[in-house]
Parts: sequence; C-alpha cells; structure tokens
Amino acid sequence: MNVGGTLIAGPAKTGLSGTLHIPGDKSMSHRAIMLASIAEGTTEIHGFLPGDDCLATAQMFVEMGVRIDWLNDEKTSLKVYGVGLHGLKKPSRMLDAGNSGTCVRLMMGILAAQAFDCVISGDASLQKRPMKRVADPLRMMGAKITGEYDLLPLTIHGSKLHGIHHTSKVASAQVKSCVLFAGLYAQGETTVTEPRPSRDHTERMLPLFGQSIDVDEQGVIHLQAAGKLIAPQAPIHIPADPSSACFFAVAASLVADSNIILKSIGMNPLRNGWKRILSDMGADLDLQQSTTVGDEEVADIHVSYQSLHGVHVNPVDVPDAIDEFPAIFAAASLAEGRFKLTDAEELRVKESDRIAVMAKALRLAGATIEEFSDGASMLGGDLKGGVSIDAHGDHRIAMAMAVAAQCAEADIRIENAAAIATSFPDFVPLAQILGMNVHWDAS
Repeated sequence: MNVGGTLIAGPAKTGLSGTLHIPGDKSMSHRAIMLASIAEGTTEIHGFLPGDDCLATAQMFVEMGVRIDWLNDEKTSLKVYGVGLHGLKKPSRMLDAGNSGTCVRLMMGILAAQAFDCVISGDASLQKRPMKRVADPLRMMGAKITGEYDLLPLTIHGSKLHGIHHTSKVASAQVKSCVLFAGLYAQGETTVTEPRPSRDHTERMLPLFGQSIDVDEQGVIHLQAAGKLIAPQAPIHIPADPSSACFFAVAASLVADSNIILKSIGMNPLRNGWKRILSDMGADLDLQQSTTVGDEEVADIHVSYQSLHGVHVNPVDVPDAIDEFPAIFAAASLAEGRFKLTDAEELRVKESDRIAVMAKALRLAGATIEEFSDGASMLGGDLKGGVSIDAHGDHRIAMAMAVAAQCAEADIRIENAAAIATSFPDFVPLAQILGMNVHWDAS
C-alpha cells in the first residue's frame, strides 16, 4: 500500500537514555469520545491521543452534530457536549474511519440503532479488513447492514435492536465492544461470551457514564441498557499507551548501555502481554510508582539493556499482546536462540498481514525466519541492514523496523511509513530524545 513517507533508521550510536511521556492510549481515546458523544451532558477528557485514527472518530461525531471544543493546540484535552443516545443527526456525507479498525467496528454498533441511514468507509487498507465479524452479531440484534462481501464501504440502515446472547469465535475487544455499544440501545439483556477475556476498556469505562455492566463467574459479560448515559462530573484521564511504550522498551532492551524511564504507562492486565513476553525473553522491566487513573492501572517502567533470548510464546499471552508483535518480532530477530509464536492468526488481518510483512522485512535485513499460518519461528542473530523495506502503510511495521535497525550493521530505509501518524505521530521526535538513530528522509 503506497502511503508515502520514508524513515531512515539505525544503527544507534550510543546507549539510549532519558525519560519519556508517551501519548495517551488509542483504545481508550476512541471509547472516551464515543461514550461522551452519546451521553447527556459535557465530558472533559485529558490525555487524548491526537493521532489520525482518533481524530477520525472525533470528526465522525462532529459531522453528526456533536460539539467538540479542543482545550489546547496539541488536541490532547477536549470537552465533548454529548447529545444523548438518540441525539445524533444524519451526516451529510459518508463517514470516513481512515485507517482505524477500532473506529469503524465500534461505530457500527452505535450507528446500527440510529434513526437514520448512513454509509461508513475507510482507506484502501481498511477496505480489505473483515467486517463480517461485527456485522453478523449486529444483524442478529436486528440491524440492517448492506455492502459487498461485508467489506467497506457499508450502508447501515438505522433499526430497532434487541439484546442477544453472543458467543464470539475470537477474543476480540472490537467485536465485544461493538455488541455492547449496540446493547446500549437494545431491548432486553445483551451478553457476550469470549473464548478468553480480551482487553476490557469498554467494561471499565461504561460505569463512568452511569451504565452498569456485570461479569459473572464464567466470564460472561451482561449489559442491561439503562436507557441513557450521563457525562461524568470528574474529567476522564487517559493513561499513556502501552502499545506505543513497547517500541521504546524493546529498543532499550536491545541497545547496549541503555537506561530509560517511560512515564505513567497503562498496565491493564489484558494489555500487558508484551511485558510478560519480553520479561520471559530476559528483559529488565522494572515497574515503579504504580497507581490508578480512573479505573485503569498505570506505572512508570524503568528499562535497562539486557541480553535477550528466544522463547516459545505462551498462547495465553497472545491476545494480550496482539498489537505489539511487530515490536516483539524485532526483539526476537536480535535475541539469542530460537523464538516461536503460534496461535496468532489474527495478525494476518490487521492493517497488513503482519506475519508476512514482518517476515519479509526481517529476511531482507538478514534475519532467519519461517512463517506459519498462525505465527512464525526465527533464529535470532545479527541484522546486516543496508536495505530498503516496505512497511505497506502499517504504522506498527514501520516503527518495529525502526527499532530493529538500531542494532543493525547498516541503516534500513523504511518506505510507506507515513501511517505512523495514525497512532503515534510523535514517534520520531520522542525516539530522537532517547538517542535512537531515526529520521524522516527529506529528499
């Protein structure tokens, strides 16, 4: 996918050092602005991630009549003047989710119950990603959704919904949250059962808006719609994004003599699979100043260089690290011994086929890697670099290869890297603060 932008990265000239304040969590930023928009009253949000993905979500609600006031030039703080569950207006044009799967899948749950029809789409990459996984349960709730092969663009015909007992085939927070958001409008109880728990930001945030939600002893999630959401009196504070922090944690673990601190990182137990995997590989990750922000755990992470070794990733950790595997692949390519990942077929339907794209990029850089349908195996060693690789418009591929390049023998050109702006627009300047050798090609 040609999105432009070329990064030139590595090798690092010295050990990495410094303290970083990572931008806000992307998953929570999406949910905060969605719930605030359909609540009654005004919600103040701090720590919002001003990446293209989250800004696309904000723009959708503006186009449906929600007033949003930005409180600073950086667009990290805002006020959302909610219109209530039934106050959204028909947009005058197609809603554009850009590159964001979270945006489109969660929004489908909200849009399915509105009193109007609309069309939702996204960029070329998003138009290839599967939407049937959310369209099917919504149809079971009474939604009317039309589109070729359930791929974007999709037309959503506003309908009256009823609760269902949904058993998800995959542990997906996007599927779960879509059904729960639709359940806010549905008659009767809505329940969701997953093969294993997925990230639970939706379940943690809904009570802030007055909507109770219960999880029984079997892990089944129960929602009985309250009929309205109420804006919280206190501002919502969003922790720093652990997925973004992971790139720097890997870089500091790989580059000799590194010593960094990552401030106030979200430590939700269903999001820290990357930390468990890196720790199993021998990484020195020390949690300090642990506390809570809202209903989310946060901590400073002190990372020091430590020689890493390969592991066979525990399948239990896979869903909790699904977004971080490009960075973990970078770590594995430079670790001692064999690394093996299985049960991760979900990686093939992300912004790119992350197994295939990372395998090709790392092979070009000199790694020995074998693909499986649901993962990969690699024998860690040295990366020669001195090559150009294609990130295929995938922000996490681009950043992961920039991390790997810090320990390559020669630099790596990373093409089609502009998509970094979707989730982490400050990645390059923050990387440079730590001493990473990475910059945009200005030619």
